[in-house]
Amino acid sequence: NRIKKKDESILEIPSIPNPFPELCCSPFASVLSTSLLPKATSRKKQVIKVYSEDDTSRALEVPSDITARDVCQLLILKNHYIDDHSWTLFEQLTHAGLGRAIEDHELVIEVQSNWVMEEETKLYFRKNYAKYEFFKNPLSFFPDHMISFPSETNAALSHSGILQMFLSSSTYPEIHGYLHAKEQGKKSWKKLYFLLRRSGLYFSTKGTSKEPRHLQFFCEFSNSDMYMSLTGKKLSGAPTNYGFCFKPNKSGGTRDLKQLCADDEQSRTCWMTAIRLLKYGMQLYQNYMQPYQGRSGCSPLNITPMRSISENSLVAMDFSGHRSRIIENPTEALSVAVEEGLAWRRRGCLRLNSHGSPIAMSNMGMSIHRSQSWFHHKISREEAQRLILQHGLVDGVFLVRDSQSNPKTFVLSLSHGLKIKHFQIVPLEDDGKLFYTLDDGHTRFTDLIQLVEFYQLNKGVLPCKLKHYCARIAL
Repeated sequence: NRIKKKDESILEIPSIPNPFPELCCSPFASVLSTSLLPKATSRKKQVIKVYSEDDTSRALEVPSDITARDVCQLLILKNHYIDDHSWTLFEQLTHAGLGRAIEDHELVIEVQSNWVMEEETKLYFRKNYAKYEFFKNPLSFFPDHMISFPSETNAALSHSGILQMFLSSSTYPEIHGYLHAKEQGKKSWKKLYFLLRRSGLYFSTKGTSKEPRHLQFFCEFSNSDMYMSLTGKKLSGAPTNYGFCFKPNKSGGTRDLKQLCADDEQSRTCWMTAIRLLKYGMQLYQNYMQPYQGRSGCSPLNITPMRSISENSLVAMDFSGHRSRIIENPTEALSVAVEEGLAWRRRGCLRLNSHGSPIAMSNMGMSIHRSQSWFHHKISREEAQRLILQHGLVDGVFLVRDSQSNPKTFVLSLSHGLKIKHFQIVPLEDDGKLFYTLDDGHTRFTDLIQLVEFYQLNKGVLPCKLKHYCARIAL
């Protein structure tokens, strides 16, 4: 009984009130609800491998929803590169000799999911100056003989008018012309008249007839990707070097390719640009405008051609007076360039070599160009053309290389008018001094650096100024 009474008295002792009732978890209502807690991110991460032009590579752990532009931005930051909005992620099918620039908005992991085991496929990080060039100058991308507009449209469309038609959901210009098509399951190629319309790509079974009964469907683009041929005639046996093809997503490999071949680079560029615009539409324009938003107040389709960083900075200036001025006269610019070059060499007549000892400038002038990003040592003409093509056939893309035919000379390879041209740089000796020239000695330079810097400022004998150089970057 005592024990019982003792227990009862214990039960009767009043409980101490909780001074922090809001911290107690009630079975009916929780004060710390899940809405107040930070949400845990469930983004899966995967490892991708990206290569550079010199075949160095870098492994990156990225989220599954990362875009090609985000990968480029990541590599730009990690390698401390200058972002001039021309960096691109490039997909290359090595065995098939095919490649394409991955669009900025595409998901990289999704692109990799379409790879097949038997095909060696790599991702490359490089510059592509032609990626959005058609937004800056559409008239040069779509020649008159390849494009037709609706009958109610004025044939003489303005710069922005052509873009509006390409980006409109209701209308689309018709691209037409001859292409060589590889017959399925055969090695032979057949030249046919093709037409690109909003519904897809067609060819005519009767000459150049556009009647519906003569048009046969060739390909649509929503479930396939477009690639450029990187090997020309070698692998596919194409009649020209200007091939491109369509590869279905998640296909069994190159056997399902639909291969085409144009007669020249302008025709191939026109077809591929029009198909890109047809497939992605306004998304391409948004990709192009995204880096410039908030800078110039650009409104949709009020496009102002963007000048490159190098083009803005390379202007001949005169600072001798009270006010600086731009030198417009090429002859005056030449004399200023020569004078500046000689003054620079007088100030630095002695330089340090790789071991830290001084060497004479006369000896250094023979090899000073080897440290420049635009110089490529002992590459072939074909390799130079491939590098320029990968960087984009924009006017002014260039590199300098050793000449294979004459070991004492050099070659300037330059893109102009969708063609790659080669100019020989000849060494001249005058009064015991060595000079370099592109124009049979009329304009002379003491080394290749001075030559390149001059033609970045002045067109001279070249068809255009040197604007963008091809470089082998390292990751």
